[in-house]
Amino acid sequence: MSGYRERAAAGLDCVWERSSDVATSGRVVPDGRTDIVFTRGGGLVVAGPDTTGHVTALGPGEVFGVRFGPGVGPSALGVPAHVLRDLRVPLAELWDGVAELEEALAVAHDPCAVLADAARRRLRATPPDPVTGAIAGAAGTPVAALADDLGLSTRHLHRRSLDAFGYGPKTLHRVLRFDRAVKLAWAGVPFADIAHRTGYADQAHLSREVKDLAGVPLGQLIRP
Repeated sequence: MSGYRERAAAGLDCVWERSSDVATSGRVVPDGRTDIVFTRGGGLVVAGPDTTGHVTALGPGEVFGVRFGPGVGPSALGVPAHVLRDLRVPLAELWDGVAELEEALAVAHDPCAVLADAARRRLRATPPDPVTGAIAGAAGTPVAALADDLGLSTRHLHRRSLDAFGYGPKTLHRVLRFDRAVKLAWAGVPFADIAHRTGYADQAHLSREVKDLAGVPLGQLIRP
């Protein structure tokens, strides 16, 4: 039996799991987030923030993940987001005690819950930069105005955005708008309505942005 599902997890964007009876592939696209991924028999890996879509091979078996909200993961992982951009890195390179965590995950009835607890413990010890929410929520605000609102220079704002998200503010807002559009498309919203609701100039603008960030047209991206 194969499938993918997400569920809510307090303090995190979500936890997710994927299972497949056969080897397959899937397209990963930018979403402004960082994941910790556990594969049975394959250990723990950090998936850094992506800048463009790519196809990844998926072997048969079960995969479990915890997804941090935008700007949150790097504080738990202990490195700036731009260091992880477009990379997949063994968690053992960033955290101590990973062997023990992998042992707990291997026998857990609900590996997602174990991963979520580990992620929340790290976040309690090292909370995210307090400006990340303001940066992520400022779509459409000119960078200079946002910096002024936060009492930062534009250079300082750019550096803190790179550290938290892996992107500067303009790229971040582009990626987050794309992510909102893709979620609406998966929910069955007509493409013209998606363009209007997410602030694209028109459907053609939406199509260009999706093709640029995902590498394929929106209809192909959401095809089962």
